[in-house]
Amino acid sequence: MSASCLLQYTLTMSKITASDVAHLAKLARLSLTDIEIKKFQSEIEAIFEFVDQLQSVDVSDYEPTDQVSGLKNITRNDQPQDFGVDAAGLLKGGRIEDNQFIVERVIE
Repeated sequence: MSASCLLQYTLTMSKITASDVAHLAKLARLSLTDIEIKKFQSEIEAIFEFVDQLQSVDVSDYEPTDQVSGLKNITRNDQPQDFGVDAAGLLKGGRIEDNQFIVERVIE
């Protein structure tokens, strides 16, 4: 059972089972103890009950909103700039080949 199927299944059912929690844990590659499974079973059930409450709210009089502050992401065109670094300063940085610094390998 996929996670989305489990979510849909759980939203239509009133209880989430321990095997549902174990399955979710397996999908998330978590190893849970029986005590943790019982704990998460009640917590996930509470989350789904809250989702049910949210789904019952009538929002038909409201427009969908994805941004409320009016701010926009302002970007500039990417243009090459001269930052005043001279060739002598670059030579102090180490070996240069094809306009690139050559450094020792750090990651094996």
